[in-house]
Amino acid sequence: MNWDQVEGNWRRLKGKAKQQWGKFTDDELDEIAGKKEELVGKLQERYGMAREEAEEEADQWREAC
Repeated sequence: MNWDQVEGNWRRLKGKAKQQWGKFTDDELDEIAGKKEELVGKLQERYGMAREEAEEEADQWREAC
């Protein structure tokens, strides 16, 4: 699944994202809306990850979906 597909299926995938990253609020998940850059930014903010680490985690999650 590519990021365009994630964005298009975000309503369905939002629950999986909530399971993966339990610190995200529903409002933050709505802000992310399936966009990689938004997800990476929130991972950095909430989990204190470096950008590269956050991008890698986001890509691994996308591949698992």
